[in-house]
Parts: sequence; C-alpha cells; structure tokens
Amino acid sequence: MLKLNFPAYTFRFKNSENKVSIFDEIRKKFIILTPEEWVRQHVVHFLMHEKKYPKSLINVEKVLTVNGLRKRYDVVVFNPDGSIHILVECKAPEVKISQATFDQIARYNMTMQARFLNVTNGLNHFYCQMDFENEKYEFLRNLPDYKENH
Repeated sequence: MLKLNFPAYTFRFKNSENKVSIFDEIRKKFIILTPEEWVRQHVVHFLMHEKKYPKSLINVEKVLTVNGLRKRYDVVVFNPDGSIHILVECKAPEVKISQATFDQIARYNMTMQARFLNVTNGLNHFYCQMDFENEKYEFLRNLPDYKENH
C-alpha cells in the first residue's frame, strides 16, 4: 500500500483467499484492505494516538439518515454527551479533494451538526470548523486535541 501523509503506525494484517485484510480496532474485526480503508485506518490511529481521542468516542462506517436519505460516514468522533464532535470523510489516495467534496460534507453536516470536519485522501488533509450561525466554515491547520470537558 501507498505510504500516506501520516505518522507510521503498526497495523495487523491477514491474508485469506488472496485478499489482504487489516484489523480495525474500532469495529474489532478484519476488514478487506482497499485504498479507502487504508486511509480510514490511518485516520483512526491518528485520532487515537496523536489527538488522544478515546476509542470509545470513535465510530467507523456509521450509517445515519440525513433528510430521509441514508448516508454512510467514514469516521465520526462523538462528544461524551452523544453529539458529534468531528465528522471525517475519507477518500482513496488517487481521489483529488475539491471544493465540491467540502461543500458535500458541509451540506451533510447541516443535519449532523459536527463542530469540526476533516476531509482526507491520506495525502492531503483538510480541516475546518463550522460556523452554524452564519452557515459557513473556516479552514484550520489541524484538528483540536481531545479535551476531557469540551
């Protein structure tokens, strides 16, 4: 797999029926390794190891209903009260991240109400903070670290 723009992490792999799987610590099972899954697993490790978010607040591949449509989110970080703190959209490394990608996640987020958004293809990471009152978002250099009482 391609080297991504993240710190080096140790992953568990297994090979069966000529398919490589990677162990997902959140779902507690092996998942077929696709380019998007490779990015998702790096994001999960980044959130846990660099940003110190507890594993218990992170959810992966969550299906949520937005305006009557079922949407699948790559990674969601919850606040302890159950509201959504960070919404992450993962793309495969070859997928270019455009303004349209951001507009799409921001639109979804009008229902979700996550305070922070992260869009990444593993090579380029974009972070922003929502301003719901003015229906806009502001780009950030990075996501905030986990704080006990936010």
